Amino acid sequence: MSQPSTSNHAPPRRPPEQTGRTAEMVLLGFAIGLVTVALLIVQAAQGESLTWNIVKYVLAYIGLFGVAHLVIRRYAPHADPLLLPVVAVLNGLGLVVIHRLDLGTGRTGETVNVTDVTHNADQQLLWAVLGIIAFSAILILVRDHRTLSRYSYTLGLGGLVLLIIPAILPSSVSEINGSKNWIVTPFFSIQPSEFAKILIIIFTAAFLVSKRDLFTTAGKHFLGMDFPRARDLGPLLAAWFVSIAVLAYSSDLGSSLLIFSTMLTMVYVATGRSSWLVLGVTLFIVGALIAYQLFSHLQVRVEIWRDPFSDFNGAGYQIGQSLFGLATGGLFGTGLGSGRPNIVPFANTDFIIASIGEELGLVGLAAILVLYLVFVMRGLRTGIAVRDSFGKLLATGLSFTIAVQVFVVVGGVTKLIPLTGLTTPFLSYGGSSLLANYILLALLIRISNAAREPDPTRHRPPPRNIETLPTQAVRR
Repeated sequence: MSQPSTSNHAPPRRPPEQTGRTAEMVLLGFAIGLVTVALLIVQAAQGESLTWNIVKYVLAYIGLFGVAHLVIRRYAPHADPLLLPVVAVLNGLGLVVIHRLDLGTGRTGETVNVTDVTHNADQQLLWAVLGIIAFSAILILVRDHRTLSRYSYTLGLGGLVLLIIPAILPSSVSEINGSKNWIVTPFFSIQPSEFAKILIIIFTAAFLVSKRDLFTTAGKHFLGMDFPRARDLGPLLAAWFVSIAVLAYSSDLGSSLLIFSTMLTMVYVATGRSSWLVLGVTLFIVGALIAYQLFSHLQVRVEIWRDPFSDFNGAGYQIGQSLFGLATGGLFGTGLGSGRPNIVPFANTDFIIASIGEELGLVGLAAILVLYLVFVMRGLRTGIAVRDSFGKLLATGLSFTIAVQVFVVVGGVTKLIPLTGLTTPFLSYGGSSLLANYILLALLIRISNAAREPDPTRHRPPPRNIETLPTQAVRR
């Protein structure tokens, strides 16, 4: 019998893979445009002409995030496309506000007492360069976030050592503004607790994954809740106790609250037991009462929180002026460069939120908080999507620590809670915070790349159509 003609049917082409890098590049372009316009508005409002500083800031900003985008495109092509643009806007607006505060120094109309002109924006730009270098190094060297779990105890010990070093150093090289949590050198100052929190989060995530079965199965039943055995919590409780005790001794109660709440959240996510929340809240209340009795500066902060105007010209001056600035800003603000944010002490660090609220108003401040909300939600979404338990807990811890930090800072500036001395992530002036947060961003991007990366497909031959198979005679 004659064989029908056969035709070679090519397998259908797969649609091009959508990695989100184009969307990331477009959003980065929007961030660059926004920051450039904000810088020009500040210059015009301050009566300054277009100077080399503006060109320098814009070109450096473009170069930094251009490099970050290329590194992600090469080493984490499937990462979440929103994380880097959100950070670009926050870091860029922080640079704008710090530059605006620099312009206001030395002017009688801007400050209560005439001060020397500062150049903090240049220093912040240098720290941003170092942050992008650290960000790129993490993405290049850490190809799989799960490898970090192999060194969890070493990293956890390193985090505790970073907390202890400032506590044992003389106050002359470790104390700034009453907090003994710095390492001061003739060239720069660094706050080790910013990096310690990341190492402790990595240790906590790995420890909870390795001990999850013990947490969920073994323990005692009390008051309708299951509590874990104390011996199963040994390393975790030791890390918690040492870190909190050292930070309390160093008068860094804000970092103590940040580490404690982050570790408690990770334990609850790992076990799903409400008993952990009850135990954690109880420990927090007991610890807060003991700390209030032991530390006089904490008593002062509580009294200021209750009534800052009772000692307005003394301890309540900072928070009082912050509230006046927010009230002056109103709904839409005085406009960039048109307020008097320098009246508030530490306007570019602890109280940069007050500076933004005065000149951008409630609308601008709400926009900043929405950006943080997007960042935290995308980080938590990464934790849900990633397949391994270590990645889930690590992404949750890294995202939640940003959420807690923003809540504590904004709550303190607006007198919702007592002041703690934390800085606003990516916005505030400060090298330690900025550098540590870029490392945090790199870890989140690495985890999101693993979460969004498609499963490797096996190359199978295309199925053969029965109509194209040759016919042959078969004998009976």
